[in-house]
Order: sequence, then C-alpha cells, then structure tokens
Amino acid sequence: MTEDYDIAIVGAGMAGASLAAELAPHARVVVLEAEEQPGYHTTGRSAAFWDECYGGPDIVPLTVASGPFLRALGILSPRGGLYLGRDSDAAELDAFMDRFARSGVEIHRLHRDGVAALIPGLKPQWTGGVSEPASADIDVAALHQHYLTQARHGGAVLHTRARLSAAEREGGRWRLACERGQELIAGVLVDAAGAWADPVATLAGAQPLGIAPKLRTVAQLRTAPAPPATLPLTLDIRGSFYFKPESGRLWLSPHDESASEPCDAAPEELAVAEAIDRFEAVVDWKIEAVERRWAGLRSFAPDRLPVYGFDARRDGFFWFAGQGGFGIQTAPAAARLAAQTILGLPRDTMTAALDAALYAPDRFG
Repeated sequence: MTEDYDIAIVGAGMAGASLAAELAPHARVVVLEAEEQPGYHTTGRSAAFWDECYGGPDIVPLTVASGPFLRALGILSPRGGLYLGRDSDAAELDAFMDRFARSGVEIHRLHRDGVAALIPGLKPQWTGGVSEPASADIDVAALHQHYLTQARHGGAVLHTRARLSAAEREGGRWRLACERGQELIAGVLVDAAGAWADPVATLAGAQPLGIAPKLRTVAQLRTAPAPPATLPLTLDIRGSFYFKPESGRLWLSPHDESASEPCDAAPEELAVAEAIDRFEAVVDWKIEAVERRWAGLRSFAPDRLPVYGFDARRDGFFWFAGQGGFGIQTAPAAARLAAQTILGLPRDTMTAALDAALYAPDRFG
C-alpha cells in the first residue's frame, strides 16, 4: 500500500526531527530515517554546547533566536565560554572582538590574569582571551527527544530503517521508494539528511550543492586534577582545540575537519593524539586515561552557511542541510524558519529578525 503525505523529510536527526515537529500541526508529515535509531550519527555525537559566536556572525542570529526557546525547555546549563590565545595571538583576539562587535553577543577581552583565573594550571604562554559569559551546556538528547515527541503528537509518522532508494517527480508529487520496500507519495521532499544531503539530492534529480562531510573527533579524558565544574568551554582562537568538563571528566577535541565520505564515522587515533598534545601545551594537568573516543560528521556548504529553502530548479525539493557544527544550537529558529517557508506562513517573534536570503540555496546560482 502506498502511503500519501504532504511532506516527506529524509533524516530524523536534529534537523529532521525539529522540522517535523514544526510542520506536523499543519500538514501530513512522514520522516524517513535510514538507521534503526533516530539521531544515530551527528546528533548523537555532539559535544553538547551552545555558544553564540560559534559558526561566525552570520550564524549568531539563528543561535540568539533559538536561545529563549531552549531556556524555556530547561535544557541549557550555564557554562561560560573562553576563546584562548598566546602572545602571538593578540591580533586574532582583537579581530575576534571586532568581528562580533555589532552582533549583540556579550563578549569581553581578557588578559593573562583574567584567563588564568578561569583555567587552573594554565601555562605561561597563554596570555589573553575573549570570554563569552552566555555560553552554556545543552542537553542534546533531551532536545532531540522533545522534537520527536512533538512531531509524533502532531501526527507525524516516523519510519526507521527506511533508507530512500528512489525519488521521482510526477504530476506535481514525489513518488518515493525505500530500500525495505516502503512506497510513499508526497508533495514536498525535504532533504535533512546531514552528511548524505548531496547524495539524496542526486537521487531526487536535484543538482548537488557541494555539501561536504567533515570528521570531528572527541575524546573523554580522566585527568589529575579533575576539571573543575566551573571550567568554561575553552576554544583555541586559532581553532586547533576545544575542551569542556563533563561529569568530572574532560571532553577534548582537536577541532579537526577531515574530509570524509558519508559514513558511520569512527575516531582517528592520530586525531586523538594531536588533541592530547595540544591540551598538554595549555595546562600542567596529568592525563590519567583516555576513557572513550568518538567521531561525528559535520556537513558544510561551500560558504559554511546552512542551506534552507526550495531548490530553484527541482520542483518540490527543499534543502534543510549544511548545518555544520551549529545545527544543534540553532535548531529551534532554523526549523521554525524552514517550516514557515514551506507552509507559506508569516514570520513570528522567533524568526522576525532572520535574513532568509542569507541561507537560501539560490545563493549558489
């Protein structure tokens, strides 16, 4: 039996789940997830922070617009952020301040005493930084589950183990087939497939946009001393590491972006070793054990901005992809904006200040 829907969403990670939750009260929605479990890939492997500066000034409006929603859900925990630099990084720190000066984000330039007060055992070469007081930890699993629940309550249908295998446009409708035999019809096909966004577009006859998966590695360390609960999310101003405390342990990443095919990402030993080497150049702590390690794929469009909107050449095909490492923290505003675009609804308080053209796929010509 062929199922009939208004909108079919490919992918049930944070992108697909959040969009389904926004659309479900207004349309018949189905979500097609290739894996047994929604959020198995990037969503389930997030470093779990909300940082207003992360992703750059053009991402700030999405992050800031999402903040009230996330706070109201109670899934943000105060953490604070610190972009850290050496003497030789003073120009980069000053440029960072200038770059975000008109963004509305609260940031403060710190010198040696200020950064040393935040990071015990800080080595002498680290002499400056930029603090971002509003940075927070985010409960990614709770947010994802919230959206899956809201989507289900709104009437959306979730099919797992439903990898899309064919997509044909006939008479203003999509005729879709999945590898396990499901057949569906939908008016709009949404590509929320993360690392698989371009392959899904190709399958549907749309021109790929060059959305590239990049491998990101994270390791959980046991250290002596244990990281204090007050330790901020700490990022190198040059982008070579970040770390944060998590339940008495330290989460550490080399901030890697290795090119990858869409896959079940696995951590690279060299990346873990590089992360540890960089961390040991920051503080005089002892690393007692690497307790676990994991990797996820963050997917970027060529200009590193997300892609939200209908394809200019393929009727009924909607992009909701390329959300890099900021897809979790921007999910509420991004999903609301995308749903309003698909449904032709007016903007609301959350999305009123967003420039949809900045994220539209037709910017690629």
